[in-house]
Amino acid sequence: MKNRVRVIVVEDDEEIRDLVRAILLDDPGIHFVKAFSSGDRFLHDFTGEEADVVIMDINMPGSNGIECVARAKPMAPRVQFIISTVFENPSYIFQALCAGATGYLLKSLSAQELVPAIHGVMEGGSPMSPAIARMVVSSFQGQARATISDHQLTPKEREIVDGLAAGLMYKEIAEKGGISIGTVRVHIRNIYEKLQVKSRHEAVRKVHPG
Repeated sequence: MKNRVRVIVVEDDEEIRDLVRAILLDDPGIHFVKAFSSGDRFLHDFTGEEADVVIMDINMPGSNGIECVARAKPMAPRVQFIISTVFENPSYIFQALCAGATGYLLKSLSAQELVPAIHGVMEGGSPMSPAIARMVVSSFQGQARATISDHQLTPKEREIVDGLAAGLMYKEIAEKGGISIGTVRVHIRNIYEKLQVKSRHEAVRKVHPG
């Protein structure tokens, strides 16, 4: 039989703490190590040797969950930290992930979802509640679009893409911008290369998604 996953719980709400403890004690593949009622107590006692996974609440008095992960992860790089919270806040999510958390779960998860998440993180996964995963994907997509719009293209190139989006021909773009058609073609080649596209349609869709 493979070794059981050793789990620590850090949760200031006694009712939730007891519920999670009961869920973990009921799974034969998990060894419940201990529970802490505050981040400060966890940081005081944690050595990094006694657990494989730490389920960490965010909103606690004293040291919050993100601070705990940021301080504990360098001490124990192999330990996996899973955030457990009621907050669906992009700022909290990215702060937690940057601090060293591997997963981000909502407290509304059932036992049928929490236990597989613990085993999954030990197998190399990054468990996230569906709502959280959708939020992360949306945020990354928004950042990627901003990067394309604001950083990759020069103002003149962006102006030309806007012209393409408006259905203008090269000659019309040149006249509107006070440049030659040849210069427009040079800009178009640069735009295609930067955006990794091969057509007007692809360029417009990438800069103006939706």
